Amino acid sequence: MNDKVCVGAIGGSFGVKGEVRLKSFCADPEAIADYAPLTTEDGATAYTVTLTGQIKNGLSARLGGVKTKEEADALKGVRLYAPRNRLPALPDDEFYHADLIGLTILDTGGTELGRVKAVLNHGADDLLEVHMPGSPKTFLLPFTRACVPTVDLAGGRIIADPPEGLI
Repeated sequence: MNDKVCVGAIGGSFGVKGEVRLKSFCADPEAIADYAPLTTEDGATAYTVTLTGQIKNGLSARLGGVKTKEEADALKGVRLYAPRNRLPALPDDEFYHADLIGLTILDTGGTELGRVKAVLNHGADDLLEVHMPGSPKTFLLPFTRACVPTVDLAGGRIIADPPEGLI
C-alpha cells in the first residue's frame, strides 16, 4: 500500500494576500488541516495548513511559505498528500481511493475485466474507472455493494458483478 494518501488539491489563489482555494477530499472537509504538514506528490515540498474560511466548492487556507497571490496561483492543480499513518483507520467496508487504484477486477466467474484506473465521484455513488485488458478502452463500474460485492486489498483484487450490458 502507498505510504501517503491524497487528501486535497489547490484550486488557485483566493484574494491577494497568498491564500489558496483548497478542495478537501476528506469525509470531514475541515479535517484536512489536522493531517498537516501536507506534501506534494513527490514529497519535495511540505506545507502547514491554516484554514481561513469556507468558500464555494471548498475552503480558503493559508499554506506555510506561500505569501503572494502569484505564489498561490502557481500552485493551482497541485495535489496535497498526508502520510497514511496520520489518517484514521477505516471500517471494513470503506476504502481510501488510493488503495483501490491498480487493483485487478474479476467477474464472479473469475474472468479479468480490467484494472482500476481511477475512482470518480460526481455527486452520487463512487464510480470505478476500469481499464480493460489489451484495450485502450475504459468503462465505469458503480462502486456499490450490488456491483462490487468483494474488495480484497490483501489479494490485490476486486470481485465485480456488473449490470447486464455494462461492458
